[in-house]
Amino acid sequence: MGRLQDKIAIVTGAASGIGAATARRVAAEGALTVVADLNSDGAEAVAEELRAAGGSATAVTVDLGDVDSVRAMVAAAVDRYGGLDVLHNNAAATHLAARQDLAVVEADPAVWDDTMRINLRGTMVAIQAAVPHLIARGGGSIVNTSSGSGLTGDLRNPAYGASKAALINLTQYVATQYGKQGVRCNAVAPGFIVTPASSGSAHGAIREAMLRHHLTPRLGRPEDIAAAVVFLASDESAFITGHTLRVDGGLLSHAPYVADLRNG
Repeated sequence: MGRLQDKIAIVTGAASGIGAATARRVAAEGALTVVADLNSDGAEAVAEELRAAGGSATAVTVDLGDVDSVRAMVAAAVDRYGGLDVLHNNAAATHLAARQDLAVVEADPAVWDDTMRINLRGTMVAIQAAVPHLIARGGGSIVNTSSGSGLTGDLRNPAYGASKAALINLTQYVATQYGKQGVRCNAVAPGFIVTPASSGSAHGAIREAMLRHHLTPRLGRPEDIAAAVVFLASDESAFITGHTLRVDGGLLSHAPYVADLRNG
């Protein structure tokens, strides 16, 4: 029996990358899986893959920037499967971070607004819609995808980083406000994960720099995050809430000069 056997789970941003890997792992652990993404065709392809492997999966189109769309996603899960046990808020405005999220002095306020609307408000609305259904089933688990960018400063993507830092705090608020009703809320903070979205920056000098600063001999994979999400979603983490789990190969665990000394 899987760790999420017969649990009803929503995974957002599940058409590719970390979200798709998590949807696969959640379904493999026995969950009835809602594959949610703005990319309708991609979500349906992942859902079909899960069904072909013997799982139960439904694709739902969702726009995290649209309040009604987010609420409809949760309603669709409840209508299809009869409730909700797990919400994994993984989707983010990575398209903005990749091209338009400039240094603070050059930043476009509209990009900041869009980033916060999708990454932060969209997650809040999903939680808002999900919590009553989790409580109705005696409790459940919410796992938010933050980022190492939400824990440190960097030379790029300040809007993305600020939104992910806010998610860490939102995670603590939700854990505090609904814990006594059986709802746990945690976050994962991925480091540098090689996905289709990041593959352009996973080569050459950037890849080598990242590898030097990792404590592990490789960079992260989507499956590394999926494993952490399943743990936090399952009863194995029943006494963990309000926590942010870094899954970053030790990237933020060492003094800044370690890589230089090791290779000096």
